[in-house]
Amino acid sequence: MDNQELSKLLNIYAKLYDLHGGNPFKLKSISATAFNLKKVPEPLMAMSDEALSKVSVVGKMVLPKLLELKQTGSIDELEELYAKTPKGLLEVLQIKGLGSKKVEILWKEMGIESVSDLLDAIRENRLKDAKGFGLKTQEAILKDIEFKFSQEGKLHWAKVEVIALALIEKIKSLKEVSFVSETGAYRRLDEVIDQLELVVVCSQQDILISALQSDSLICQETKNNVLIFQYLEVFKIVIHIATSETAIQTLFETTATSEHLSLIQYSADKTKDQTSETVIYQQLNLPYILPELREGLYELKHLDKQDQLITYKDLKGVIHNHTTYSDGVDTLADMATYAKTCGFEYLVVCDHSQTAFYANGLKEERCREQFKEIEQLNLKHKDFKIFKGIESDVLSDGSLDYSDDFLKEFDVIVASVHSQLSMDMDKAHLRLINAIENPYTRILGHPTGRLLLMRKGYEIDYAYILDACVANNVLVELNAHPYRLDIDWRWIDYLINKGGMISINPDAHHKAGYHDMRYGVNVARKGYLTPEHCLNAMDLPMFEKWLEKK
Repeated sequence: MDNQELSKLLNIYAKLYDLHGGNPFKLKSISATAFNLKKVPEPLMAMSDEALSKVSVVGKMVLPKLLELKQTGSIDELEELYAKTPKGLLEVLQIKGLGSKKVEILWKEMGIESVSDLLDAIRENRLKDAKGFGLKTQEAILKDIEFKFSQEGKLHWAKVEVIALALIEKIKSLKEVSFVSETGAYRRLDEVIDQLELVVVCSQQDILISALQSDSLICQETKNNVLIFQYLEVFKIVIHIATSETAIQTLFETTATSEHLSLIQYSADKTKDQTSETVIYQQLNLPYILPELREGLYELKHLDKQDQLITYKDLKGVIHNHTTYSDGVDTLADMATYAKTCGFEYLVVCDHSQTAFYANGLKEERCREQFKEIEQLNLKHKDFKIFKGIESDVLSDGSLDYSDDFLKEFDVIVASVHSQLSMDMDKAHLRLINAIENPYTRILGHPTGRLLLMRKGYEIDYAYILDACVANNVLVELNAHPYRLDIDWRWIDYLINKGGMISINPDAHHKAGYHDMRYGVNVARKGYLTPEHCLNAMDLPMFEKWLEKK
């Protein structure tokens, strides 16, 4: 169990504990640990008991429960809460906008024990008159249920990567296997994967199935040279069985979207002697097209751009990072040293601003303390520089949450919306445009506030917002955290054509978070981003010149 999974477990624990009237102090301890745990890079369940007891974000009331989980695989109190809660109510507790108190009303006063019960109540318009609800709440709940249904059976690319690497290694170890490759959406580097697909050449299917079968991976179906496995009851793994003669054709056809195959006018009878995908493209009078670009969108328009697309090695600096000054795990000094060790030339610290009280946002006094430390550290580091930044909350009217006199003291301001996310497009535009037009805003942070598979984000007219960024010389963040990847890569080409730029930012809350930038690079390549249009691909002298422009 990694820390993300452990955080989810503790969130469920907190909700059930609250639902059944638990001690409010203990509830707060469970909730706070669940919230902060996602920022800890080392897996807690892999730590020694002594090391676990020293993790600062683990509440004193939670520590015994985590030790119990580590030793026995379960928490007795949580199992008891499960036992006295209708199974369907667990899904209801996961719906956005439904806290434990509202779920208690649904359950005990309205007899709702499942999502299907809740949908029936919404269809009959019963929620609008219930205590603590109303028509708007009812509509918001319905939207969230519909969104959750649309995301079922999908995983983030980063999560699938772990599964894929282990699975491919296992398959390669079989002597009956002569070829194995990832394919489908995973090979195209899509941010969300609905099923992991592999192409395998194997002389004996039964041996392959037997080798892969486990408690977590069960073969459900075999038909037409396709094996379908169910992974942990939530995700499908599809293995295309090919021969040595058909492997390349199968790989080619399963990697591309149907739109790409149509765009390049592909049909199997048009190509012969398919010894490589390059040969297939040559027979269609086309150069080789990278797997991540085979979407059926702009690939024929950008054939000459493929060799220029951004890579992780192109990144020279790390922008938008959090330290222990706000809600980060590592100190400023440690974040700087690690960035330098990784070969980066500069670090832009962007801790949370004062409105973000939930994340220990910085008042002016604390900012000035950080400024002093930055200046001291810059005297110690050679060929590396730390810049004074802030992730400033965009308030409800679009203003930033410091005075103009203080804003001008920062080198870089990332303006981000963190609150009141359930707003309509007009409200979102008002806030974003005001923030973009603020003369101190340098970067628009995670433009839609989305969390992939968890939160859709607020609606915006992308063209309208991106045009405003270009007009005001504001860059757009590609937040590289694998759960965000916001801006949507499909709009990067539009932004570049308008003369805008992207900054691939990790939004790192610990040192290891820097490496999330590779997920950002993955999708940036799908959007045809080149180093010349990426802010943190600038070396230190170029970056300093950019800072002087506004």
